[in-house]
Amino acid sequence: WRDLNCSHIGRQHSSSYVRKLALTASPAAFTTAGNIKPTVCRVVIYLQRDMSGESCLHPLRPRTDPVLSISSTECPKIKTCSQRDVAGSKYVRLNVGGALYYSTVQVLTRQDTLLKSMFSGKMEVFTDKEGWILIDRCGKHFGSILSYLRDGSVTLPKSRQGVMELFTEAKYYEIQGLVDLCQHALQVNMQKALCVIPVITSHKEEEKLIQGCTRPAVKLLYNRGNNKYSYTSNSDDNLLKNIELFEKLSLSYNGRVLFIKDIIGDEICCWSFYGQGRKLAEVCCTSIVYATEKKQTK
Repeated sequence: WRDLNCSHIGRQHSSSYVRKLALTASPAAFTTAGNIKPTVCRVVIYLQRDMSGESCLHPLRPRTDPVLSISSTECPKIKTCSQRDVAGSKYVRLNVGGALYYSTVQVLTRQDTLLKSMFSGKMEVFTDKEGWILIDRCGKHFGSILSYLRDGSVTLPKSRQGVMELFTEAKYYEIQGLVDLCQHALQVNMQKALCVIPVITSHKEEEKLIQGCTRPAVKLLYNRGNNKYSYTSNSDDNLLKNIELFEKLSLSYNGRVLFIKDIIGDEICCWSFYGQGRKLAEVCCTSIVYATEKKQTK
């Protein structure tokens, strides 16, 4: 604005321009029609920008830099939320460890829990710049917690690890009913067998078991009673190693893989791998060794 040049105003139009200016500007602001001071140019520009209602009736005020005024009034990223702000909102937005949830104050304060203390004014809560209330916990199972507060019941995770995680969160939020529910489920799971391995006794049973399974399946066939071949000195040791490996795998991965024993097959030791109801691979653990007396051994 300081370097604005007014030379573009022609002499034939300058007198009428100055007469219009004289209605709002002081006569001391200019000298002659052909010699307009730079201050007059600034007044004209301000009048053009603020020519609305009350701004023409009052003296012009000095302007501040808009960039500086914005930065000086910038809100903090995290602020506290008062009880009036929470209670006045029917719905609240929750950011639980990065997971976003919507709920109502009525649901959150329905039971005597830590959440009731947070949203009834007994505890201080924090919000981000977008208004999400921040809770520094894992949000993986917070949906189950809201379901329990809303309905009084919830479907527990299928895995024991998931129940343990939900149990930990329920203890933190002091939801005693959900704590008792998780404890009961954990006790029932402890009483059940950790690993169940079916033993195939017929080919129809094998076919039905594999086709009806949605998980990958591993079958170990071992038949030490097959007397078609004679055995070497270390055959029994190798057979026991395969059985021990099968048992270790079944204890570690029984929740994700179905392990099956087969004792009616023709092979002595054979691993079979299934997926989507069909056989994918097979590993036979026997080999034929011809001795000097031309006998077949395994």
